[in-house]
Amino acid sequence: MSSINEDLEKISSLGELNYDSHPISQVRTAGPNDEFVMLGRMKVRKSELWSAFGGDLQPGVHAQPQRKFANPVPIGLCGFALTTLVLSMANARAMGIRTPNVAVAPAFFYGGFAQILAGMWEIALENTFGSVVLTSYGCFWLSWAAIEIDWFGIKAAYDDPIELENAIGFFLLGWVIFTFLILLCTMKSTVAFFSMFFLLEITFILLTVASFTRHVGCQRAGGVFGVITGFLAWYNAYAGIATKEISYFVPKPWPLPGASHL
Repeated sequence: MSSINEDLEKISSLGELNYDSHPISQVRTAGPNDEFVMLGRMKVRKSELWSAFGGDLQPGVHAQPQRKFANPVPIGLCGFALTTLVLSMANARAMGIRTPNVAVAPAFFYGGFAQILAGMWEIALENTFGSVVLTSYGCFWLSWAAIEIDWFGIKAAYDDPIELENAIGFFLLGWVIFTFLILLCTMKSTVAFFSMFFLLEITFILLTVASFTRHVGCQRAGGVFGVITGFLAWYNAYAGIATKEISYFVPKPWPLPGASHL
């Protein structure tokens, strides 16, 4: 019981658990088996404080927010997952495919447009982390699609193919830096949530090196890591959809060492 009280004291100091603009003055347990936590005037189950990190795209301990409309995060994560999988298969040279143009369509409409919409909805839900992540990666996919489409004239502007590859390398390097910053914000979350961004960082690093060195092995390795990243994104999206009322399988979060939990 003492360890629970210590964890509750830690949680009471977290800013994420400040609802309705009223600071939490008291945190205590309730229920026959202490299955509920009283956060000031708000009553939530202990399990809800750790549910669906990826599904809500929240890096810290939090109770599920009181929404006025549905959770937009799974839409954005599914768009990111599918587009990443399709492009990564081409990068990995799966089934002999070397041309990645089939990924342009989902990059525009699913990974791009739908993910940006989800990011905008996250602003309405006051989730800064979720809005930054979904909007940024949605813009990444639109930018990548623009590079691949001849109508934009981006590739045509480079007469030297090596110069083009170096320019794309700098484009990818920017996303290496951005993803690293996002990764730092997930170090006290769960294994699945952190792993998704960690593998995405590795993917960007390998593809950046491949662009600068023209090394096919690095590109194929980046494709393999990208495929795994896509499946992890789907897993985190599923965590935001599945509930015990509609599914027999509800993802259980595994907190990373050092993360506050009950």
